[in-house]
Amino acid sequence: MKNYTEYLPRDKHDSERVNQLKNLSRKELVLLLPGLMEWIQDMNWPVAEEVSELLLTCPDEIVPLIKNVLATNDDVWKYWCLIILVKRLPEDLRMQFKMDLIRLAESPTAGERLEELDEIALEILQMFE
Repeated sequence: MKNYTEYLPRDKHDSERVNQLKNLSRKELVLLLPGLMEWIQDMNWPVAEEVSELLLTCPDEIVPLIKNVLATNDDVWKYWCLIILVKRLPEDLRMQFKMDLIRLAESPTAGERLEELDEIALEILQMFE
């Protein structure tokens, strides 16, 4: 079995590996999604935008990965997941985050409030109306 993790970027400037990922089949790319999620922890990293585009090519598969991030204490990562991924998902998949978004909008932690996750959640919830 092929070791696909060798395709993951090695550092925040590794656009060569990100470009190689574009040549993988969807089935191969799906295997790398958990590792790719880590590269959107900071959208200021040079590879982050291209990685987010790859993630969005597998919308159904990234839903549980985003939910995992929303369950962490990494409020900046949550911010990027909401802004870069959840807002751009098809509505039926965005709906799967409704309870998470309501919680963020109505009962954010101090850190979530600091990162304005409550405001972003409210903005996404308004997309449903």
